[in-house]
Amino acid sequence: MLPPVFRFAPSPNGYLHLGHAYSAVLNDHMAREAGGCFLLRLEDIDMARCRPEYTQGIFDDLKWLGLSWEQPVRRQSEHFSDYAVALEQLSDMGLIYASFLTRKQIEAAAAAESWPRDPLGISRYPGTERGLNQAIAAVRIARGEDYCLRLNMEKALDRVERVPGWTETGSGVEQQIAADPAAWGDVILARKETPTSYHLSVTVDDALQGVTHVVRGLDLYHATSIHRLLQVLLGLPEPIYHHHRLIGDQNGPKLSKSAGSSRLCDMREHGVTPNMVRKELGFDPIRAG
Repeated sequence: MLPPVFRFAPSPNGYLHLGHAYSAVLNDHMAREAGGCFLLRLEDIDMARCRPEYTQGIFDDLKWLGLSWEQPVRRQSEHFSDYAVALEQLSDMGLIYASFLTRKQIEAAAAAESWPRDPLGISRYPGTERGLNQAIAAVRIARGEDYCLRLNMEKALDRVERVPGWTETGSGVEQQIAADPAAWGDVILARKETPTSYHLSVTVDDALQGVTHVVRGLDLYHATSIHRLLQVLLGLPEPIYHHHRLIGDQNGPKLSKSAGSSRLCDMREHGVTPNMVRKELGFDPIRAG
C-alpha cells in the first residue's frame, strides 16, 4: 500500500503569514503521524500577481519553520497542458461553454433582480449564454474579446448518478458531508488570460500527485463541492478532506495577504523564533536532526 500523501499549496502572490504557517505545519504534522509524504505545490496560475521573490519567500519561511518536502515542487504554471486535457474532456461531454458577461455586468443585473448568491456571497452567473451559438462564440473569441469558459452545472449534475459528497475529518471525527455544487452555479474553469482556474487545477493536481489527504482552511470548505463534482466527471480518485480552523488576528477576521496581516518574514526580522511561532500555533518545537 502506498503511503498517505499530504500537500501544502500556497500561491506566490504575497508573503506567508501565520495562517499559512498553521496550515503548512499541520500538513507536515499529519503526514508524519500517518507515516506519509509532505508535498509543496505552488499555485501560480495568476501570472500577473505571482512573483519570484514571493516564491523564494515561501521556501525561506517554510525552511525556517523546520519543514522539508518532497522534490520536485510542482508549479502549476508549468502544467497548463494537464489542465487543457481535463478541460477538453469536459468539453467533449458537452459541459463547457463560452461566457462573455463581465463580473460588473452580472452584478449590475443582480442589483435589478433577485438573483441567488454563491457560498462566497457573490451573485451567481444566470446561465444566459448557455445556448449561445458555438460558431458565434468562436468568432468573438477569435477577434479578441474577453471571455471565460464555464461549467454547465445543470448538464454536469444530470450526467452524474448522484451528487457526490465527501469524507471530512476536520471536526476530529470522520463524517460524510453532503455536497451542494449547484449552490455555485456555472463556475468558471478557464479564462482568456489564464487557461485554467483554481477549481480545475487543484482537482487535477491532487489526482496527478496522488494526494490522499487534502488539509486546508475552512474558507475552502464549500469549494469541496465543486472539486468532488469535477473528480467524478473526470474519473479522478477521491481524497479525504480535513478543513482546519482559520487563524485570526487580534480583531477576529482570518489572516490574509490582502489585509496586510503579519508576515512571517517580518516576524523573523523582529527576533521571533520558529519555535515561538510553532508554540503559538499549538505545535511541538522543531525536531532536532
